[in-house]
Amino acid sequence: MCLLLFVFVTSYGQKKKKHKLPEIDLSHWSVTIPEGNGKKAISVEPPEILDYATNEVLKPYMYNDSTKGALVFYTYPSNATTANTKYSRTELREQMVPGDNNTNWTFAQGANMKGKLQMEEVSRGDDGKYHKVIIMQIHGRLTNEQRDIIGQKDNNAPPILKIYWDKGKIRVKTKIVKNLSANGNDLLHEEMWDDDEGFNFEQEVGFKKFTLEVQVSDGKMVVILNNNEYKVYDNIHMRKWGVFENYFKAGNYFQSRDEGAFAKVNYYELEVSH
Repeated sequence: MCLLLFVFVTSYGQKKKKHKLPEIDLSHWSVTIPEGNGKKAISVEPPEILDYATNEVLKPYMYNDSTKGALVFYTYPSNATTANTKYSRTELREQMVPGDNNTNWTFAQGANMKGKLQMEEVSRGDDGKYHKVIIMQIHGRLTNEQRDIIGQKDNNAPPILKIYWDKGKIRVKTKIVKNLSANGNDLLHEEMWDDDEGFNFEQEVGFKKFTLEVQVSDGKMVVILNNNEYKVYDNIHMRKWGVFENYFKAGNYFQSRDEGAFAKVNYYELEVSH
C-alpha cells in the first residue's frame, strides 16, 4: 500500500510539472519573428501576442516548454529580417504603451530589466565553435522631431547595449562617442558613435539557467550577472547618450547566416520597471 501511494504521488507531481508556465507578462511587448512578406519580418503586438500559444504564425518561433516552465524563442537564418541588419530574430520589443513604438524612456527617467534565462540549443560554425546570440538589448530611438532635424528617413538609432551569449559566456557591448566635445543634435547621427571593446563576465553560464539584470539611471548603466558580478558604465559616453530615447529588447537575435544554423533561448522570467 505504501509503495502504491508513493508511485501515485510521484506521478501526480510529474503531471503538475508538465503544466508549468513562464512568469512573463507580454502585455507591454511586441515580437519580431524570422518570417514575413518579401524581406520584411513580421511583428506581432499586443493584444495578439498574448495568444502566442495558439497563434499559428508565432507558434514555430515562440512557444511554451511546459515541462521547464520556459518561453522558448527559436530562430534560424532567414531572408525576413528587420531594417539595418542581415540577421534574423525572434525577439521581444518593449512597448511602454501597448501597440505604440513612439512612447519610450530616457536614461534620466530610469529603467530596469531583469530576466532568468538559459541557452537551450545553439548550432556550431565550421570552426566548431558555437554561434553567438544576442539575448538582451537597449536600443536607442529618435523622436519624430529628432528624426526630422537630422533629415533621417526613420526613427532608428544605435543600440547602447547588446548582451551576447558567446560560447557559453556573457559578453557585453556598448557605444562610445567618437568626439567627446560633441553636443546636442550632433549626437543624434549614428556615425558619431562607435563600438567599445566589449566586456566578458568571468562566470561561465554554458547551458545552465542564469539571471541578467540591467539598471539604467541618469548617465549610468549597470549590468548584473547572477546577482553577484557587476559591470558598471558611469562615464561621459553614458551621459552623452542621454539625448536619445530607448527601449528594451529580449529574446533571440541570432548572429549567423550559416546554412542549417539555429538557436533556442529559454526565458523563465522577464520583468521591466520604470
